[in-house]
Amino acid sequence: FIALPPATADGHIIFAKNSDRPANEVQEVVYFPEASYASGTQLECTYITIPQVEHTHAVILSKPAWMWGAEMGANQHGVCIGNEAVWSKLCGPDTEEERLLGMDLLRLGLERGSTAKEALDAMTTLLEQHGQGGPCMEEGGTPWCYDNSFIIADRREAWVLETASRLWAAERITSGCRNISNELSIRTKLDAMSEGLKEHAQKHNYWSPDEGDFDFARAYSQDLPNNIDEDPTGRAGAGKRLMEKYSGSIKAQTMFTILRDKKSGINMDGSFRTTASMVS
Repeated sequence: FIALPPATADGHIIFAKNSDRPANEVQEVVYFPEASYASGTQLECTYITIPQVEHTHAVILSKPAWMWGAEMGANQHGVCIGNEAVWSKLCGPDTEEERLLGMDLLRLGLERGSTAKEALDAMTTLLEQHGQGGPCMEEGGTPWCYDNSFIIADRREAWVLETASRLWAAERITSGCRNISNELSIRTKLDAMSEGLKEHAQKHNYWSPDEGDFDFARAYSQDLPNNIDEDPTGRAGAGKRLMEKYSGSIKAQTMFTILRDKKSGINMDGSFRTTASMVS
């Protein structure tokens, strides 16, 4: 969830997220100070090793204990990021290949971006270079793998970033409310996108110019919501309506109320449950 003026009561930008994870998984809150590295240093992420940058920002993270990446967090410059699992048409056996997890991309964005836009650029560059994939749950069984969407925010603006394998689309948010859940939500307002995205969609018959403006969610959603052209249902719809209900008076405490909403499933209980919450 992200709320910007005039939706907030005091002119602040407020970010919020629940982390929904397996009930028996440990989620920890950890702090890493800013650091400098020698040229050529390598960084071990959850599954793969990539080149490290010369300087990383201090970060506070809420993360599953077993992985390098994080579900949500903030850095010393006030950048906040949270992710959601999504399933695009490009999800499949290849998604099980161990690459960067979406949670790795989140932490990398926080460590390398002093603004929301810098974090977005870092994450999308790494996504294109290394791809995303690999099991997102520690225990065995059928691998739980997915693509990712993100809200990336700073003190001035927010970006929604949604991905399909190495492809991506981003929407800039400068006012009002926005939320994401477990489905693609960027439609025709694409303020940035991966090179060749529209051509890829056209090549694979996901979209044709004859249909009108390029619609990212319609083109790349694995299971197109029946209500895609109406108000969303499920947790996405419930969150949207709750934010609209409080719009104009949203404070940190308002976000606590929204994150605690069990009836909608925003606060999840069961074998998968809300294991941590964050409001900034």
